[in-house]
Amino acid sequence: MLPFVTHDPRFSRLVIGHANLEKLAAGCRWAEGPAYFAAGRYLIWSDIPNNRMMRFDETDASVSVFRSPSNNSNGNTVDREGRLVSCEHFLRRVTRTEHDGSITVLADRYEGLRLNSPNDVVVKSDGSIWFSDPTYGIDGDYEGQLARSEIGASNVYRIDGASGKVTLVVSDRVQPNGLAFSPDETVLYVADTGATHVSGLPATIWAYQVEGARTGASSLFATCPDGLYDGFRCDIHGNVWTSAGRSVFCYAPDGTHLGTIPIGEIVANVCFGAPHRNRLYICGQTSLYSIYLNTRAAI
Repeated sequence: MLPFVTHDPRFSRLVIGHANLEKLAAGCRWAEGPAYFAAGRYLIWSDIPNNRMMRFDETDASVSVFRSPSNNSNGNTVDREGRLVSCEHFLRRVTRTEHDGSITVLADRYEGLRLNSPNDVVVKSDGSIWFSDPTYGIDGDYEGQLARSEIGASNVYRIDGASGKVTLVVSDRVQPNGLAFSPDETVLYVADTGATHVSGLPATIWAYQVEGARTGASSLFATCPDGLYDGFRCDIHGNVWTSAGRSVFCYAPDGTHLGTIPIGEIVANVCFGAPHRNRLYICGQTSLYSIYLNTRAAI
């Protein structure tokens, strides 16, 4: 299998022709939520049904269990102070792991009602935390715990970095999932995986204009031809590297599908790592992969 499929000449400048897709770890049930810690040169990711978080060490390629149980953690990210921020399906909350290892609950309710099951999370330069809240963790007992939605809808929320107040920022998606900001933070990309609940609904990514602490007008950014979009990240040029069925797709900021990286199993999420932030880590359904690119993470 070739590591890349080029659809637009711009893609050739973003990849390294002789770079190989590497399989780094296996044995997961549903790998998700990769987050890279530059200071320690390691990656954390979630294995949701196995109720654990895993750790890959770049310095020696070792794989170990980082946290178990993890409350069926899903999405993870790193805040501006180098702390782990996690979405937990089982306890229906967003948490932060402090430098001393203690855990702070950042959000578990909106207007007094329990969240569904926070899924993906991103941090903005102002210190605010934005997260999606679909129902996958309460739809059954495999990735969380069966329960009803108290809110009655799946939304995207913002946690204020100073006050901790939780506000609603996106309410027009069926099952909002992956999130990422454009490099200049003027656009918030939101994947909608509502096709899992609404037959015939297209699998899409939407682009929302960001106006400070709010979102404004939205537009359709991309539609997945096969399978679903899930998690994604932007590079320094504003290209979107996204899970797409059994592959990783790269889209230009104008929505052009530039190229594809075939993985061979369902892809859940990606993130950039390595000292130059030019290594794309890829969470397949059961395994962790990586490939070096000729571009870097946006932030």
